Amino acid sequence: MPTLTDKEFKSFRELMFDLAGINLTEAKKPLVSGRLAKRLGQHALDSYGDYFKLIQSDQAERQMALDLLTTNETYFFREPKHFDFLANTIAPTLRNQGPVRIWCGASSTGEEPYTIAMTLAESLGHMRFDILASDISSRVLHTAQQALYPMEDAGDIPKPLRAKYCLKGIGSQEGRFLIDRPLRERVRFESINLCAPLPDMPRFDVIFLRNVMIYFSMETKREVVARMLPLLRPGGHFIISHSESLHGVTDQLQLIKPSIYFKRPN
Repeated sequence: MPTLTDKEFKSFRELMFDLAGINLTEAKKPLVSGRLAKRLGQHALDSYGDYFKLIQSDQAERQMALDLLTTNETYFFREPKHFDFLANTIAPTLRNQGPVRIWCGASSTGEEPYTIAMTLAESLGHMRFDILASDISSRVLHTAQQALYPMEDAGDIPKPLRAKYCLKGIGSQEGRFLIDRPLRERVRFESINLCAPLPDMPRFDVIFLRNVMIYFSMETKREVVARMLPLLRPGGHFIISHSESLHGVTDQLQLIKPSIYFKRPN
């Protein structure tokens, strides 16, 4: 198997930054080598440099490389205090207004937007809500749209919600569970690159941007948040992960709880 040289790694680092604003540190060199090794074999290439030349000219293969190098660790009800706050503090303020709109800006394989959907379904009842779930990776979005997960992943879902919104697979689907259709229909998945101009969208009541800015430089964080904030309505909430901070990123949001921000009304 070819060795990933420092020069080749530098090329992939620059590509990932240009495409997705992601900083691959030196510690990620084995990850890049390991995740791309199979693609070299499938294309019968002798070096990572040859593969880099291929993805420069082949858009589909470039998307494949981007998918492989995007970290997508996630699980249901990750950092549960955020969903408690959504259910107990945010949702009650939204009950008397029009359709509730939520944007999950780094949806990965779907666990986070489906967690949001379960939380809102319980908090808002039959009131309409819409969730936009976006990611840069087409591979994870395909998985998310299937809404089919290994049964062991259900362990993080509270039992009452598991019974209500998760369908246990039988036959060929044994060992997996499917998110219930009415809940799935509340979530729309779309490929969006946060480091590029955003598509036209309505304003949102809440934006979740969790566990993605840790891969961004400070300049990229500022640019991404500046793009997103006009899409958050005044009085809306912006939620990041507990391992992240918006200190020095923007002065348009007020910190009201660790990792939970509020956009002041005009």
